[in-house]
Amino acid sequence: MTTLTIAIVVVFVFGYLCIALESFTKVNKAAVALLMFVACWTLFMIDPGSYVSGAVGENVASAVSEVMERHLGSTATTLFFLMGAMTIVEVVDQNGGFNFVRGIIASKSKRALLWRIAFITFFLSAILDNMTTAIVMVMILRKLVADHSDRIIYASLVIIAANAGGAFSPIGDVTTIMLWNKSLITAGGVIKELFLPSVVSMVVPAYFLSLSLKGELSAGGMGESVAVQGDFSEGQRKAVFFIGVGGLIFVPIFKSITHLPPFVGILLVLGVLWTVTEVFYRRLGDGADESAQKRILHILSRIDMGTILFFLGILMAVACLEVIGVLAMAGEWLNTTFDGNHYLVTGIIGVMSSIIDNVPLVAGCMGMYPMAEVGDMAQNGIFWQLLAYCAGVGGSMLIIGSAAGVVVMGLEKITFVWYMKRITLVAFVGYLAGIVAYWLERTFLF
Repeated sequence: MTTLTIAIVVVFVFGYLCIALESFTKVNKAAVALLMFVACWTLFMIDPGSYVSGAVGENVASAVSEVMERHLGSTATTLFFLMGAMTIVEVVDQNGGFNFVRGIIASKSKRALLWRIAFITFFLSAILDNMTTAIVMVMILRKLVADHSDRIIYASLVIIAANAGGAFSPIGDVTTIMLWNKSLITAGGVIKELFLPSVVSMVVPAYFLSLSLKGELSAGGMGESVAVQGDFSEGQRKAVFFIGVGGLIFVPIFKSITHLPPFVGILLVLGVLWTVTEVFYRRLGDGADESAQKRILHILSRIDMGTILFFLGILMAVACLEVIGVLAMAGEWLNTTFDGNHYLVTGIIGVMSSIIDNVPLVAGCMGMYPMAEVGDMAQNGIFWQLLAYCAGVGGSMLIIGSAAGVVVMGLEKITFVWYMKRITLVAFVGYLAGIVAYWLERTFLF
């Protein structure tokens, strides 16, 4: 590697460490990701001709712009999809669409509640993102479980189930969205082949955790009533829920019918949901138009732009590493070291995702390994599907390993040490069991 290449890698690694140590540095990871993005590409511009053919003389600016615009366009499709999905979830949540879920899962039996929580979280996370699902389920748990020592066991299972549910769905996790947008996996393929491994990775830990729960729940929860959000009736709130959630389910179908990118489908759903909520407000009476405008603006202001900018920065920084050839070299080294064993390579990546953010890990792998026409690296090949599973489920092994874990950690005050002592091992066993289930599927079924 040249001195310039090494300098770019050093900047990336330093930025990566700052992102991983965000809790210690107290510097938002989005800010670090943006600085890393700009620094990598600025160093790249010192001698772009070394990496991009045609980037010499007067053609430097146009050649580099073409490269950056190609990667930015690919990144933008993921960002618009995320922005649309996050807005839809906020609209449903703000209008009380999730309120009636509480009545579905309520149970006096501790173990019965655990299994209901597990499966509701699992399937809800396949439609929503795991962070939003975790927030919704913890809020419901607060109404149902008064004992904090019991509630943090349920909350820990929410983390595991949310990450497992997101792994088998093309829209359930940021990493699967990235792989789907790049056409490395298809909606039908990932659902068909990762559903069973994902269920296994959730059921195994749930069984072990159920052994620590006996008897019935005490009456009440935290004494909080379920808030009826907004001015909508119960029927209107349910309509918002089914339009929003049903629309998210419809996105893969829309893509298969029209062959348009997934973000187009998500924007269609957002437009329909936005229109329906405005119609509901107009029927409320005088002043409804003004109220609707304020409400929509309020919902849009709640979208986490820090997360969007983080994805922009990290994906574009990784794109720089791809252009300079570092990712290809890293992929070749991994294949040589582990003799092309995809189960071992992706398994290690999954363990790493419990420590390091899975977004740059998956982005790096997408740059390291080009999609092949046939074989394990082809669309829906073993490598890409295992990567989707391992990067999603692996984050459950530590409470800081996923967005769902970090959110639950803050909401329920679960300590890192408690989670590692009580949950890490069962999550790891479930993770391995899911990989075994996938191997059995590939060996005997597909």
